[in-house]
Amino acid sequence: MKILLYNPDNGVTRNFMPHLWMFLLQALTPPGHEVLLVDGNANPMDEAGIAQFVRDNNIGLVGIGAMTRMIAKAYRMADAVRATGVPVVMGGPHVTEMADEALGRDGGPRHADAVALGEADATWPVIVEDAARGELKDVYAPVDAFGQESKPSLKEYPEIPWQSIDLGQFNLVPKAASALLQKIGEGWGTFRLIPVESGRGCPYGCEFCTVTGFFGDSIRFRTNESVVNELLRLKARARNEKGQMAVFFIDDNFAINIKRTKSLLRDIIAAGAKVHWVAQISANLLRDEELVDLIADSGGKWIFIGMESIDPANLKDVNKGFNKPGEYAAVLKRLAERNVYAITSFIFGMDNDTTGVAERTLEQVRTWPPGLPIFGLLTPLPATPLYKRLETAGRLTRPKHWQEFIPFAMAHTPLKMTIEEAHDEVNYGWAQAYSPEALAQAVDSLKDQPLGYRVNIFLARLCFRGIYFPMMGKMAWLKVIAQNRRTIFKLIREGFTAGAWRGVPARIPASPVPQVEAVDANAQVAEG
Repeated sequence: MKILLYNPDNGVTRNFMPHLWMFLLQALTPPGHEVLLVDGNANPMDEAGIAQFVRDNNIGLVGIGAMTRMIAKAYRMADAVRATGVPVVMGGPHVTEMADEALGRDGGPRHADAVALGEADATWPVIVEDAARGELKDVYAPVDAFGQESKPSLKEYPEIPWQSIDLGQFNLVPKAASALLQKIGEGWGTFRLIPVESGRGCPYGCEFCTVTGFFGDSIRFRTNESVVNELLRLKARARNEKGQMAVFFIDDNFAINIKRTKSLLRDIIAAGAKVHWVAQISANLLRDEELVDLIADSGGKWIFIGMESIDPANLKDVNKGFNKPGEYAAVLKRLAERNVYAITSFIFGMDNDTTGVAERTLEQVRTWPPGLPIFGLLTPLPATPLYKRLETAGRLTRPKHWQEFIPFAMAHTPLKMTIEEAHDEVNYGWAQAYSPEALAQAVDSLKDQPLGYRVNIFLARLCFRGIYFPMMGKMAWLKVIAQNRRTIFKLIREGFTAGAWRGVPARIPASPVPQVEAVDANAQVAEG
């Protein structure tokens, strides 16, 4: 049987990184079946396109996974597949909490022939065999002999054959430039950001988050050997292709067990498995100097930190009081001293937010080492404690907001400002943080570093700008390049200066970024 695993885009923007679940389920598929992978972010399709793909490739089963922001597109694609007579099984965090919606048991249309609840490591092989016999059940849940929910141990983790998987759709290097870039240094003919997990689960239980509900509060880890071997396979593939790759550790909190994380990073270094990597780590865990040293020594380049707010009252409200805003600056300085920088995430529209929250937040951001600040709105996802609280209080304005995806739009009424004011705050944050002036200041703040670090922060900011201000076509990119032409020309001139790309990186970054002027930013909003 031929199986298609499909990950939808959200219909507005595209992600830079493929989703791990497709590769994992492909590795878990029983022998005798062929699995095709399509990620809508890299290979966009509409309903007619996926229906034609299913017919042309004689697909016998389609698996679709989606988060809440993608679910409307996922349902439309599932409907198109089912119209061809091919069964669809759906899974992921949204479907796990809203199984009746996917199965049409809530009074709406049916979108799936079957749903896989929770982690599908154990249930996926059963689903495939049932589908092959034409005996799909409605619901597959990972339960033990006593009917209790069962979480898979990651000690026996499947080996994803990165060396042989077709990754052509995930290459971020334009085809026209690939042949030329293969000849630069060790080769840049390909560049891919690859998802890898070393563990699952989070004990924190933040009010707005779906992680604890889906993966549980018990932390499970792969063996160090398993992770190291996976990194070595990825490195070997990039080397053979004369290309580059980086890893995003998608663990919900990569350093939740500091002792274990240190052990893993030491083993990565010892095995020669060092790669450039990104991970999510909460600020409170980055107080440990030895941990931060190991992050840098093992190839860590960017750390995603969910700061959420600079207001302790807001953090307490959403059960994230372990974040201490007074420590943010020290944490970021500790990372930057080792040339590791942060993606700092903020949420506006929280209960104690008032107008001006974006500027108050930016006043702090401007005193920190350069990074990638991102701004979003508090969103009540189904089955989270936040959703239940707002529903009880009668504050939901779009109770099923996921059925019509509107990026950067609130689905409830804030307490201390209007919905429109909350939207304005997010727009202000993005416009200020990603203006040409702000990008220039970020580059200049690294003037004591080799040129590569300044090019890195500039390109990263350009890409992250696209999360909010879409840059989906050539004209959009040309406009952005024109707006930032002074910084671009400056970097190009420096690139021809002897020694600009060499030298030992400074351990202490340049002075904090000064305040910058706002620029007009009239563009559609979009979520990545």
